[in-house]
Amino acid sequence: MGKKEIKHPGKFVSTGAYSSGVLAGGMLFVSGQGPLDLATGEVKYGTIEEETLLTLAHVRKIVEAAGGTVDDIVKCTVHLSDINDFDRYNAAYASFFTGVLPARTTVQSVLADGIKVEIDAIAVIG
Repeated sequence: MGKKEIKHPGKFVSTGAYSSGVLAGGMLFVSGQGPLDLATGEVKYGTIEEETLLTLAHVRKIVEAAGGTVDDIVKCTVHLSDINDFDRYNAAYASFFTGVLPARTTVQSVLADGIKVEIDAIAVIG
């Protein structure tokens, strides 16, 4: 079984030693994404809702670059800098998906650069 790097089509600067996504055996593993301006690598700070939706948009772009859709996402792991933001984040997260929601784990974590949310995902493509 080979593996293929999937790049975020809008990412123009390096933000670390990792692939945005790796496709192997029909499964896409999306690295943790955050609320970044991918042209500059700068954080786009906002409300928890804004940061959640921007982060999910980055996940979507990587899934689409692999030939999938949001409906192919089967699992997300979400890190919140403040678990007290859970209800607001959860509402934004739920508004992003249609149909069957992915399985999900949400935890509180210390996140770099003061971001409020980081999300990684697994999708089954094709």
